[in-house]
Amino acid sequence: MLFTETDPPSTATPRLTGVERAVGSARHQDTYGTRLVPGGVDTVVHAPHATAVEFCLLDGEGEQATERRFRLLVGEHGRWHGHIPGVGPGQRYGLRVHGPWDPAHGHFHNPHKLLADPYARAIVGSLDLVPAVYGHVVDDRLRPVPGQDGRDERDSAPHVPHGVIVDDHFDDEPVQHPDTPWGRTVIYEAHVRGLTQRLPGVPEHLRGTYAGLAHPTTVAHLRDLGVTAVELLPIHAKVTEPALTERGVVNYWGYNTLGYFAPEPAYATQASQAAGPAAVLAEVKGMVKLLHEAGIEVILDVVYNHTCEGGTDGPLLSWRGLDNVGYYLHDGAGHSRYLDVTGCGNSLDFRNQHVVRMTLDSLRYWAAEVGVDGFRFDLAVTMGRKGTTFLPDHPFLVALACDPVLGGRKLIAEPWDLGPGGWRTGQFTAPVAEWNDRYRDVLRTFWISDAAATVNGGHGHDLRDLATRLAGSADMFAQSPVPGGRGPIASLNFVTAHDGFTLRDLVSYDHKHNELNGEDNRDGTDNNRSWNHGVEGETDEAEILAHRRRTMRNILGTMMVSAGVPMITAGDEFGRTQHGNNNAYCHDDESVWVDWDLADWQHELRATTAHLLTLRRQNRVLRPARFRPFDPRSFRSRPALAWFDEHGATMSLERWHDVNRRVLQMFRGGERADERDALIVINGAANPVPVTLSSDGPEFYELVWDSAWEHPDERPGSATVPAGTTLEVPELSMRIYLQA
Repeated sequence: MLFTETDPPSTATPRLTGVERAVGSARHQDTYGTRLVPGGVDTVVHAPHATAVEFCLLDGEGEQATERRFRLLVGEHGRWHGHIPGVGPGQRYGLRVHGPWDPAHGHFHNPHKLLADPYARAIVGSLDLVPAVYGHVVDDRLRPVPGQDGRDERDSAPHVPHGVIVDDHFDDEPVQHPDTPWGRTVIYEAHVRGLTQRLPGVPEHLRGTYAGLAHPTTVAHLRDLGVTAVELLPIHAKVTEPALTERGVVNYWGYNTLGYFAPEPAYATQASQAAGPAAVLAEVKGMVKLLHEAGIEVILDVVYNHTCEGGTDGPLLSWRGLDNVGYYLHDGAGHSRYLDVTGCGNSLDFRNQHVVRMTLDSLRYWAAEVGVDGFRFDLAVTMGRKGTTFLPDHPFLVALACDPVLGGRKLIAEPWDLGPGGWRTGQFTAPVAEWNDRYRDVLRTFWISDAAATVNGGHGHDLRDLATRLAGSADMFAQSPVPGGRGPIASLNFVTAHDGFTLRDLVSYDHKHNELNGEDNRDGTDNNRSWNHGVEGETDEAEILAHRRRTMRNILGTMMVSAGVPMITAGDEFGRTQHGNNNAYCHDDESVWVDWDLADWQHELRATTAHLLTLRRQNRVLRPARFRPFDPRSFRSRPALAWFDEHGATMSLERWHDVNRRVLQMFRGGERADERDALIVINGAANPVPVTLSSDGPEFYELVWDSAWEHPDERPGSATVPAGTTLEVPELSMRIYLQA
């Protein structure tokens, strides 16, 4: 759901038909939210500083809109509860909260504002950017009016989204999770709309929807590529920030949540939207089911670090009007200012048990009821904060790991936020995996920025950090009370993601080009470690294009032989471009949707990506799941991991530290008798280099991939060579050899 200014919002306030007391108490007063029960609904709301809470039923539209209010009963520990008779599925509702208005002490109760139930299973309607949606008095430019710091008394009900009562029963078989082991997992990050909005083969009415994502054409692409899990950008119900609406753009990515239990209805088909929230939810569940049948897991990118309400000068939509003091992290004891560690205006306070409980309840709902297989936690450090301090053993993180529903799901942290000490890669604990930004930066540095320096007569970095990332980042993931730590599978290896350059743009632009975002190109990172290979942006110079394609293949090849879990951003498998925009969060158009009209070279790159993933899947030696020291009792005398220079000699200390050395051989020994050994040869130099294949492994090797090949079919008929053979490896390229 987005802010809308296309149609003038109705100014009609719902006609109040009466205020009644809730009939009796809720049956389960310790279970928050609103649920169907025989004869109506039970509701439990957390509002500890309120003096009264009203459960409001909304019917009709425009001049015919009506509202009935039911006063809830006060319970223990800040709970308000009640049974509302005669209410069934499809009923729109909201909450009105009476209590102190004292912003200086953190209280923003305003009964003139209709609030969304934080536990609503569905949310409908859009948010109109008008003064009435603010709890405080604002002018026509939505700025606070000096000297008027009291409550705004205009009714927000006509202008805000409403919760909807939903029968969330799904008439189908119980969820069967694929449960792909981490060691075999390949993640594909995608946006529900952006992936299929332009995908031929998906019917027009299904494009850009949950149903379109599970369409056989989409599934066929994912399976043919070798993907085992899709990681979807947020699908929780959302709104767009006022600042974006004022610029005429939208929040496309979705990191601005209004409902943690409600799916975003805009990604459903028009038929489901017309049929109502139950149909939208059924479409989401159907998507998960169909992907599971294809052996593909569903991981949701979730945003529990902040909400859509922004700073204290933002709209009053839900949590702030219920318990601002408890839900949000504040700077100091006075609760007058937020401590914003997310850069989004507010941060949820995970010292508060109700924040922890709401988050766990939401996660369990999506895992147990909707059937998803895991979660990627945006700005996860916020969820482990005790004020300004991050705790790896924070109560929320411990509860998450121990939860019988969630502990066995795939849990992925974005291990940083914008607060004090916010960079925490490698500091979470099992069973959480982490986005490895060190891996991203090192691969970009070696294959792109250092390569640019080398081509231009300079030098880059030595080989130590590259080897560490290839081997699974033991410096970050081997440390644990358990021997071997979390292992390399705790490292989510990526080079691109939704934020930042696409793979193609990474090799096509030296600088970001975010002018269309409306922020004078100030937004988005400047630390891109990119290289345009001689011309900024699009070009028809064949030599430059060939170098760019090889660099992309080098990055994809390195990812697929690195210990850890690879993540591909949708479209990178065939070189999608965003024309240099490295922060395309505010566009919902062809500039960000995946373009499936592929040139010949893009078909070749897609075939290369699929070939690399096939090699990884078929050869366990390319995807070690643990840090394996040398074992003298092993059936083989060869080590699990060894490093050699271009002469086939063991890497010396001097060579590891030499910034002019750009050639490295990585040997991996199979763990079992039926596994082939592997030898990876990397030439990061700007010139061809004679390389002597290490003799410390098997007697013969088979060349199974060379990044100099535009297509895997370029493999020569006889690709078997003896160990110890000296071969010329082209400049800025890599090869994968397997035991013959």
